[in-house]
Amino acid sequence: MARYTTLFKAVSPLNHLRQMLADTLASCELDLIYQNDEYLVAKERPGGVKPARLATVELLISPPTMAEPAAKVNLVVKNEELALKQNNHCQKIFDLVHSAISSNDL
Repeated sequence: MARYTTLFKAVSPLNHLRQMLADTLASCELDLIYQNDEYLVAKERPGGVKPARLATVELLISPPTMAEPAAKVNLVVKNEELALKQNNHCQKIFDLVHSAISSNDL
């Protein structure tokens, strides 16, 4: 199973941050399948690649605390494909989502 992760820090208000992340996932042609206050899950649309290669994107939002005034956003992109090649489909989706989130002012 391929799995890629990274962590972002965000100073935006949580409601705005959640909406911005949902919009970013949609701009990457990912369908939002689950959302709550601290968690978003999106899946790649079927049809472009084999089912085992379809990527799932998870965004976990840790709210700010007194010790850490910025929210943390943990990005996880995974699929069922074995990551035998460095440049695989899951890596491409991770790079796409990472770039899209990085270009926003969180």
